[in-house]
Amino acid sequence: MVIAGAGMAGVQTAVALRENGWRGPITLFGDEPHPPYDRPPLSKAVLLGKADGAAFDVDFRSLGIELELSHPVTGIRPGEHLLDTVRGPVRYDHAVLATGAAPLRLPGTEGHPGVHLLRTLDDAQRLRPVLAGRSDIVVVGAGWIGAEFATAAREAGCTVTVVEAADRPLAGALPAEVAAHMTPWYAAAGAELRTGARVAAVEERGVVLDDGTALPADAVLVGIGARPATGWLAGSGIALSPEDGSVLADDRLRTSAPDVHAVGDCASFPSARYGRRLLIHHWDNALQGPRTVAQNITGDPAEGTVYDPVPYFWSEQFGRFVQYAGDHGGADEPVWRGDPDSAAWSVIWLRDGVLVALLAVGRPRDLAQGRRLIERGAVLDRVRAADASVPLKSAVR
Repeated sequence: MVIAGAGMAGVQTAVALRENGWRGPITLFGDEPHPPYDRPPLSKAVLLGKADGAAFDVDFRSLGIELELSHPVTGIRPGEHLLDTVRGPVRYDHAVLATGAAPLRLPGTEGHPGVHLLRTLDDAQRLRPVLAGRSDIVVVGAGWIGAEFATAAREAGCTVTVVEAADRPLAGALPAEVAAHMTPWYAAAGAELRTGARVAAVEERGVVLDDGTALPADAVLVGIGARPATGWLAGSGIALSPEDGSVLADDRLRTSAPDVHAVGDCASFPSARYGRRLLIHHWDNALQGPRTVAQNITGDPAEGTVYDPVPYFWSEQFGRFVQYAGDHGGADEPVWRGDPDSAAWSVIWLRDGVLVALLAVGRPRDLAQGRRLIERGAVLDRVRAADASVPLKSAVR
């Protein structure tokens, strides 16, 4: 068994294989020199110097999992059952692709000493002295990572300006009527948010916007999204999405090549629940998917386990705990629970009365109950669901 990628998805796949009875060798290949680690703490405790790392609490030696660190994969030859690496080819019986996603860069900023990403442990450690120095920082992108970094930077005492090309924060994730109630969080935290603003250039001491505005900056953090890290699969014959570059896995997380599965941020899969293919760049997907992969590799091939989760994500920003479950579209009906300008509120989305998604701000009980109801395909009474004093589970018809 070879696993390409030593992040959450790769590590959990290796552990799940052992738990499901795989007795053969397992080799885990990772690009970085560090022992495998969790990513959520990078934008919080590690960034603020409250922790030096976030290594997984996994005894790889006792599990018989061989770690090959600083050992990037470079290609795969499914017809020959060979995984190509920087140190030469490795033969396999089964391969799992778990190479994650790579952050997008601002064009023309490659190698710029003042421009940072926040994806790896090294990224977080490079940014720690920037925050400790109470620097002037420009954050490009008001998505999840931009908001979390801005939160940490303000906590550290930095001056923060967030530049977003769209007309609102979280434009790719939430509709305008929801994001409108999250926009004031920036100013309340002492961060300036500039929407409808595009970066024209990053200079030695700041950022120039396309309208000519110059923003002074000691450092620039780019958080404009990520793309599946699948470039190394070119020429392999493994089918990739022409839209987003993800590995086109089936509902059992198998690729188009025999004996090759794909899991985590690098793979998309068809969801019968939502009637479309999903690409989920979130922690929970990298935790849940490996269990399905392990079951399908070690179990009866004639039966198989279908992967169709309720997507789940959380974020800590500006003193608020934000959680999202499910998947909503523009045609789904939003129903508000509580005052969206208060400290705790939720919005749910119904599709012909069926609960399909939920965003909770400071209401973890709504999220916990709602996630289970989404899994069940529960139909809700709209009037009762809109009453924030009524538990969601009590709004089921």
